[in-house]
Amino acid sequence: MTTFLATTPSLQRARRGLLAAAGAALLASLGATPALAQGDWPAGKVITWVVPYPPGGSTDVLGRNVAQRIGTALGTNVIVENKAGATGTIGAAWVAKAAPDGYTLLGTSIGPQAIAPHLMGKLPYDHIAAFEPVAILGTIPHMLVLGAKQPFKTVADLVAAGKAQPGKLAYASGGNGTILQMQGELLQQQTGARFIHIPYKGDTPALQDTLGEQVQFMFAPVAAALPHVQAGKLRALAVTSAKRLPALPDVPTMGEVGMKDFVVEQWQAVFAPAKTPQAVVQRLNQDINQALKDPAVVALADKLGISLVGGTPQQLGALQKADSAKWAQVIKDGNIKAE
Repeated sequence: MTTFLATTPSLQRARRGLLAAAGAALLASLGATPALAQGDWPAGKVITWVVPYPPGGSTDVLGRNVAQRIGTALGTNVIVENKAGATGTIGAAWVAKAAPDGYTLLGTSIGPQAIAPHLMGKLPYDHIAAFEPVAILGTIPHMLVLGAKQPFKTVADLVAAGKAQPGKLAYASGGNGTILQMQGELLQQQTGARFIHIPYKGDTPALQDTLGEQVQFMFAPVAAALPHVQAGKLRALAVTSAKRLPALPDVPTMGEVGMKDFVVEQWQAVFAPAKTPQAVVQRLNQDINQALKDPAVVALADKLGISLVGGTPQQLGALQKADSAKWAQVIKDGNIKAE
């Protein structure tokens, strides 16, 4: 089942327009571009799947498993290369400049494709125009958590304290410009509360200091925080998904506690360089969607806390554009700068 992030009414209207335009463009391109002849692509040539992060993270682990399966489906090898740095934009730039021949793919996340470009200043590529959307792999919901000794029992309690004592309470994130920081900023913009942002070098140290009460709260990926919540070491005040999570049926969504447009899910997706032939994009999309149904991939995604999505290239394109606009506004309103 395909999942989208909630947006404002204007973004929803824009999304519907984008989907309609994308569908028309797809039909036109398919009519103008002949189908690939048997053996034209990939013709046994190696396909490179670039992950713009270090090895071992969820984007890398899920990407390697999906890449292996589409390689099998295509009868060729798909090798994964990690090109990390600059919040994912180094790897993205490398793919943006690659030949649009179907032999280079970007297995990435919301950060480089919708957030970082608005923080990094001028990049050597356009984060939307330089890419051909292929498929959404999945989404990672987050939860607002705090140490078990913190006095706040609800989001309203935390917000009230952030208003009464602006700049006293601190929240952690995995670094400047991450989706975790963006959620803390969004909370402030929606409520008027003021908190101190403490960036860490990764989600794990941020979570450790939240557990240790060095900071008051953070927005954490569900898979990382859930064991600590279940053990009573962290308290979950809300989840950022559109619906409550089966593992935490008593924890409300941010929408249920009054944050109307606070549906935030960290998506992972596959892109190709712009102007990659549509026949290639469609075949990759087909094989990726099939890989996401593999029981081993489903089990891995459950372990990583990823909800598998799939869907069409047009759905990914609309999602990217809507999220890019959303986070660009949050960054502008918060005067957030890359550090």
